Amino acid sequence: MIFISKIAVIGGTGKSGQYLSRELIRQEIPFRILLRNPQGFEINSPLATVVQGDARELDAIRRLLQGCDAVISMLGQPAGEPPIFSQATRNILAAIQLCNNRRYIVTTGLNVDAAADHKSDRVKAATGWMKTHYPQTTADKQVEYEVLSKSGIDWTMIRLPMIQQSDDEGPLSVSLTDCPGEQISAGRLARFAIDLLHNGQYIKQAPFIANAE
Repeated sequence: MIFISKIAVIGGTGKSGQYLSRELIRQEIPFRILLRNPQGFEINSPLATVVQGDARELDAIRRLLQGCDAVISMLGQPAGEPPIFSQATRNILAAIQLCNNRRYIVTTGLNVDAAADHKSDRVKAATGWMKTHYPQTTADKQVEYEVLSKSGIDWTMIRLPMIQQSDDEGPLSVSLTDCPGEQISAGRLARFAIDLLHNGQYIKQAPFIANAE
């Protein structure tokens, strides 16, 4: 069991990130959360410390990571803006060099390719659709994976199918080669990400996860 005293959270108010923030509070885990617009943060808890800033700003990431043992990012793409993912991860890697922090967990789509993949036709088709309809963000997420692969930190990139806005507690399936289902509940994702901080699984790997049903 790895001891984590405080977590840095990025994307903690988004589609999946809001479930992460609530789960950290439920498990009584202190965290620092990066927000571009703090006034929109509706969670009132002494466990949450708000840091105002943008993930594309290195100084903001440095301030966020102060006193934290790990980082979880569920960052989403801001509408109408250039791709954000690889720049945010580069900033996190740079900031980690200055902190007592080597654990980084980040979520992404099932469209990211890894060397050991054996994607099914269904997942290959979904990957192709994303590359056709969202070429810039899809390419940037692949760059993010390549940047992580070359880094020396203990990273895990969680690859996801469609996210359900639910907090159910059912089982999930994990695979390093192909996405095992079509949906993942945001609650199960949050708990899986937090568990990775403590059990040390999937370090330097990019597992797919999905609801087990």
